[in-house]
Amino acid sequence: MTSLLTFCYTKQREENGVIYMGKKAVNYTQNRELSWLRFNQRVLEEAQDLTVPLLERMKFVAIFTSNLDEFFMIRVGSLYDMVMLEDPAVDKRSGMDAKQQLEAIYDAMVPLYKERDRTYNAIKKQLHPYGVCGLSLKELEPSEKKFVKKYFKEQVLPVLSPQIVDANHPFPHLLNKELYVIANLKHEDTSMLGIVPVPQFISDILYLPGHDIRYIRMEKVIMEYLDLIFEQYDITDPNYVCVTRNADISPDDEAFDENEDFRYRMKQTLHKRRKMAAVRLEIANPLPKEMEKYLCEKLHLTPKQIFRTKVPMKLDYIFSIIGKLPDSMKRSLVDEPFSPQPSRMLQDGSVMKQVKKKDILLSYPYESMEPFLQLIKEASVDPNVMTIKITIYRLAKKTRLVEYLCAAAENGKEVTVLIELRARFDEQNNIDWSERLEEAGCRVIYGFEGYKVHSKICQITYRNRNEIQYITQIGTGNYNEKTAAMYTDVSLMTADREIGEDASTFFKNMSIGNLEGSYRHLLVSPMSLKKSVLDMIDEEIQKGEKGRIIMKMNSVTDWDFIEKIAEASRAGVKIDLIVRGICCILPGVEGETENLSVTSIVGRFLEHARIFSFGTGNEQKMYIGSADMMTRNTEKRVEVACPIFDSAIKERLNGMLEIMLADNTKARRMQNDGSYVRKETTGEEVTAQEVFMKEALESTQKREKGKLSWAERLAQFFSRGK
Repeated sequence: MTSLLTFCYTKQREENGVIYMGKKAVNYTQNRELSWLRFNQRVLEEAQDLTVPLLERMKFVAIFTSNLDEFFMIRVGSLYDMVMLEDPAVDKRSGMDAKQQLEAIYDAMVPLYKERDRTYNAIKKQLHPYGVCGLSLKELEPSEKKFVKKYFKEQVLPVLSPQIVDANHPFPHLLNKELYVIANLKHEDTSMLGIVPVPQFISDILYLPGHDIRYIRMEKVIMEYLDLIFEQYDITDPNYVCVTRNADISPDDEAFDENEDFRYRMKQTLHKRRKMAAVRLEIANPLPKEMEKYLCEKLHLTPKQIFRTKVPMKLDYIFSIIGKLPDSMKRSLVDEPFSPQPSRMLQDGSVMKQVKKKDILLSYPYESMEPFLQLIKEASVDPNVMTIKITIYRLAKKTRLVEYLCAAAENGKEVTVLIELRARFDEQNNIDWSERLEEAGCRVIYGFEGYKVHSKICQITYRNRNEIQYITQIGTGNYNEKTAAMYTDVSLMTADREIGEDASTFFKNMSIGNLEGSYRHLLVSPMSLKKSVLDMIDEEIQKGEKGRIIMKMNSVTDWDFIEKIAEASRAGVKIDLIVRGICCILPGVEGETENLSVTSIVGRFLEHARIFSFGTGNEQKMYIGSADMMTRNTEKRVEVACPIFDSAIKERLNGMLEIMLADNTKARRMQNDGSYVRKETTGEEVTAQEVFMKEALESTQKREKGKLSWAERLAQFFSRGK
């Protein structure tokens, strides 16, 4: 697997010394899509880590698979659109056009599929002794086969919608990422194709009777009893398949009436997504040549776009299996539970009062999102609060935040919610919430034509005597109560007046459609964020070998940023990039990026925080924000980064960055060919996420200990001595 990916990189760099818009491709960059595949390879490596509990490893297989699905729907879909252009652009980072990138992707995909199959099957076998068994019909006892057949006839067969494909029955539209059982049918001298959609409203798996967690997947059940569905036919070549369709739709590309409601426009866009062109076909078993040719013709695919998988095409059921585990088994098969802890910077009592006195930083998921929600709840009933304004990109299906915002509007506060309806795959959820907010009396506005609003900023305006004052929250992650317990993010709450004035100006500009506003402290894309980051890199370049840059983010693709980082490396600046996913700049390239190090951490929680640090000591400038160094973020989105002024918070963030750079268990270091290797463990093992969990738990213990009375502490002391 690694050797083929490395071959793809080497091939692209050796064969594509091409001219891109008058500029030669440089030797210290790599293709975005192949870099992403390497990231997903690191996810799969977590599924192979023997120190990770078995069902957690299976979850990583599911995450790898889900990532791959989205990659095909968005990135591969986008490349297919580009192939159709008369003059397709060339990727300046690799010198490959869209067609070459697709070919490289398909070459790299084959070994990834095989590695995923091997990993899944190895974990599955290891789960059997624990009584967690995914089975085929052949492996069932006679009584179990009887149970399955009875269930199929009574619960499944009545709701199936089978069809044949012949001269009178056209080939149906196969929905994106839905399963279909197919087979060749023959009646007398007539041959045809039979198709059975696996219903979306029945369970993906059927649990078998007994104490163990033994189950069979529903597509296997349907395939087993095709003879009961197509009774008058001879059945051959049974299989099940899944089509992946292009989902890279932008409503800005559509021809809509200028006066048409944007929410209606998004509903139309979502409807169209279901019918986009196919970009992949997954199959469970090899296809006969005639059937392969037929499906390629009907779906407009090539054989290279057909992938055989020995892994279930839908793996969501893994999470339901974990929910069925008895507590005694959970200790062996899943991670020890961890709940976000109370903030170390807050005491009991009003959050608003404490934020007015000092800046507060929350670190998710080690600390709870609760203080921010409490802040909004307090503001919703505070008679001195006049307005609450917030940008929303993604929300949970169930969210208290919307309840508190609605309550604030109903209590007479002016509540403005800028909700981005184009948050990919959350569009319908955001449409639903926008309607709920409007019903409660909130003022709801949407993003800009051609620019997604991806910023995470909230402002509370209140009156203190005759003076207008602000509380501003700026974070790196969404206001999503579910992902706040799974993604690593930081969130700043501050009463700093100048930041508050900037935030007030930001919301005014958003309301009047002004992308070109100026701000004293906030960095706002598309106008000032990238320019300011490049300027701060220039400041470090002036320091030469005394310069220092540490930046943590999810992805690096922006060409201007890449060139500037390379320039800084050539000037002797020590640079550490902590990049979870795509990174198109290669470190350690002689004469170019020798002073650059790139680290990726893939662990229990999804690394999501963006932290930028320039310089050291009293001259250090530090920012947190919503933007990655990707062109889409720096030029096509509204992003906000906020400076850290509080010395205690700056010290805390510096400590977090140091621990992440010291991680030698979950961290991988990028090599100059784009491959990654695990860091050598010399001395004590350091796992950054475990360090942060431990710190959060210890902080809570100290907090609880401080609440004990003298007599309780004395009793606790003597009980430890027994």
